[in-house]
Amino acid sequence: MAELIDAVTAIAAEAGTLALRRLGEGFERWEKAGGEPVSAVDLEVDALLRARLSALIPDAGWLSEETADNADRLACGRVWVVDPIDGTRDFLRGRTGWAVSVALVEAGRVVLGVLDAPARGDCWRAVAGGGATRNGAALRCGARAVLGGARVPADSLPRPDADLVLVEKPNSIALRIAKVAADEADLVATLRWGHEWDVAAAVLIAAEAGASVSDALGAPLAFNTPRAQAFGVVVSTPAIHAAAIERLSERAHALVGH
Repeated sequence: MAELIDAVTAIAAEAGTLALRRLGEGFERWEKAGGEPVSAVDLEVDALLRARLSALIPDAGWLSEETADNADRLACGRVWVVDPIDGTRDFLRGRTGWAVSVALVEAGRVVLGVLDAPARGDCWRAVAGGGATRNGAALRCGARAVLGGARVPADSLPRPDADLVLVEKPNSIALRIAKVAADEADLVATLRWGHEWDVAAAVLIAAEAGASVSDALGAPLAFNTPRAQAFGVVVSTPAIHAAAIERLSERAHALVGH
């Protein structure tokens, strides 16, 4: 696994370098169904990642935001779960809040994760059971034990959460989760259906840094599922996780209809 994560780190760095270089050039951009932005660079990075990662593990399945899904992945023992550019809005605006996200999933669990954020000069990585690092330095999430005052990477807060504290919010959900791993935030929570590729690498990094991770209802996250989606994600310091789930419970259940 040590050799594998080194190889994946190098591939993610190559992809990040390509994206950063292309940012200074002209390229096509458009909106997908639902208004989500995408660009020619997303597709170029996706193609590079698929070629390099598939060469590493030829029999691994493939799940990526920028590749049409294929149910064949469900029969694979290992699956690459990839977001070529997580935080495309920040990428297109020339901001730093985007990252290349690569995870390897085995039997529904993430066993390896890498986030390459070249505009920030950061590389995050983790192996299941082996801890998490940023730029080679070991990560440990914070020890906050009270929900009130918890640091949250967000643009604004709803009234019921006015006791929380706003910190810088990258467009990339993966980088927001990584901030919890690095003790730069205490809580990240979403209340919507999200795709596995958005969070797979980041939740392993956070968990290996000691953070608690679940969906918005408090259930464990699973990966390489048929829909490749989960209802929300909650990542926090361990001592406030139950309180965060409790606070979100009514809102979450109203949104899922039970």
